[in-house]
Amino acid sequence: RRACPPRRALTAAMARGVAAGGAAAGADGEKTHTILESIELSDESDEDFVYEELPEEPELHDDDEEGLDDIHRLLAETKPQQQQSEASDAQHGSGADGPARVQQRPQVIDDFFRNFLIKHGMKRSLETFQTEWYELEQSGKLRDSELQVVPDIYTRNNSLHDEVIMLRGEVEKARAVARTAKESWDKFRKERDFHRMHHRRLVQEKNKLIVDLRRLKKHYEQYEPTLTELKHKYEVAMKEKMLMRLERDRFLSKVETLQKQLAQVQVDSKDEINATQEAPTDTSRRPKQAPWPSDDRANPYANAKFEPARVADMKRAQTFKGHLGAVSRVVFHPKIPVVATASDDHTWKMWSMPEGQLVLSGEGHHDWVSDVRFHPQGSLVATTSGDSTVKIWDVAKERCKHTLDDHNQAVWACAFHDLGDFLVTCSMDQTVKAFDMQSMRCRQTFRGHVDSVNFVTFQPYSNTVLTASGDKTVSMWDLRTGLCVQTFYGHANACNQAVFNKRGDTIASCDADGIVKLWDVRVVSEYLLIETGNHPANGACFDRSGKILAIACGDAIIRTYNIDDKVRTSELEGHGDSVQDVAFEPSGDKYMLSASSDATFAMYQ
Repeated sequence: RRACPPRRALTAAMARGVAAGGAAAGADGEKTHTILESIELSDESDEDFVYEELPEEPELHDDDEEGLDDIHRLLAETKPQQQQSEASDAQHGSGADGPARVQQRPQVIDDFFRNFLIKHGMKRSLETFQTEWYELEQSGKLRDSELQVVPDIYTRNNSLHDEVIMLRGEVEKARAVARTAKESWDKFRKERDFHRMHHRRLVQEKNKLIVDLRRLKKHYEQYEPTLTELKHKYEVAMKEKMLMRLERDRFLSKVETLQKQLAQVQVDSKDEINATQEAPTDTSRRPKQAPWPSDDRANPYANAKFEPARVADMKRAQTFKGHLGAVSRVVFHPKIPVVATASDDHTWKMWSMPEGQLVLSGEGHHDWVSDVRFHPQGSLVATTSGDSTVKIWDVAKERCKHTLDDHNQAVWACAFHDLGDFLVTCSMDQTVKAFDMQSMRCRQTFRGHVDSVNFVTFQPYSNTVLTASGDKTVSMWDLRTGLCVQTFYGHANACNQAVFNKRGDTIASCDADGIVKLWDVRVVSEYLLIETGNHPANGACFDRSGKILAIACGDAIIRTYNIDDKVRTSELEGHGDSVQDVAFEPSGDKYMLSASSDATFAMYQ
């Protein structure tokens, strides 16, 4: 241990002098400054000061051991005090697990002034205050009563001021919330009043509707007995009508048989008279009849191959409106670019294509015209109508050449034989008739269907007649014998149309359910079924190759199918009502025509 250097001794002396000076200042209060002790400081360095080593005293070691014992004793004494303080804290609600309490001691007055001056940046005033405060404190001029803490009322005022500021902010927030709530309440009140008024109006309307319904119900109850009586009368009338129809058909068949017998008797009697007389003029008056066509003719398209029609690229090119009613049929002239249309407005018309210029208009039927067909030579036109007649028109002379009225009900369709000597027609009277174009007489009647025969056509370059009937069957007939050769069963609803392809080995039949069936004539079996939708399939047509089939559907769409690939190729739209018929241009499938119930026919190219 070394002795204290001179500087430390000087510092201690100065401290003692300051204490003495404070006492002197208390005695003489008039002086501004008090001189406690005059000390002369030397500039000499203390590096030459000699430090003496003090010897160690053995008593200090004992004091250290005693000091350790004293520390243990103090810890032992203070531990019970700490436990008592923790227990008192627990009693006041501050548990061991609770948050620690911070006790703030009251601020003394000198610290208050210091903080005030520091807060406002008054450094010189702070220095002056500290100098004077310590001088007064050392001189003993400050009394203990003046050294107390800041008065509680000031602290309370400050805390109340802060609380007032905080409460004002909360009040403003509460006012804003109240204003928002008031606006929302006003809005909800207006909506409530609006909905209440609307509800009252709906209740009034409901009550009015209830009254109207009760009145209508009473009014309906008055008509119900009348409706029941009328329904009964209608059923009785329908039964009588059916019985009368059966009686009429029976009598008509008897009359027809008697007429045939009478005609045969007349022919025989004339033959006998002509045989006895030698007058050649009598034989010349007999109508000349065409011979039945032979069966040894070959189909020129049997081995022909054509490119399929490019229906996927076709779009509606033009729409022609020339009828006042639905257009039921559209057909091409066999030699020139002319088409004929049949309509429900009792007329048929001829148009030049592709311009669509009107060439000829035929008027003479008294009901809708259902079908129109060109003679293979192109000089004659046959039309069928709902007035139960078939008319033969001379195109060159623009007049009706002959009228066939052998059917007793509406005639649906007709077809010329490829040689042009015979015309077959189908009717709602469940029969098909073959007419001789030379004698204009019925040469054959085909009987076998039990419902209306809706369509008739010839197998290409043969003597086979194809029919589609409302009895859900498709049948093939021999033209010369009038016998049914084959019947195809499978449709679940009335068959609207049945057509051959160019080779004559495939039949496409369509029905009212939208089903189209393809039949192989060689094996007499169905090999493909096409579903077109929930609307009827009104007509169908093959292209020249026989690979593309176009179907006229009741939903105003023309659907085309590739038969070889068994896929749908396109859907052609453009009509505003049901499509009734469709036909490909015969020379090269350059375009396609369609007839519709919207009184138009359209060209797709």
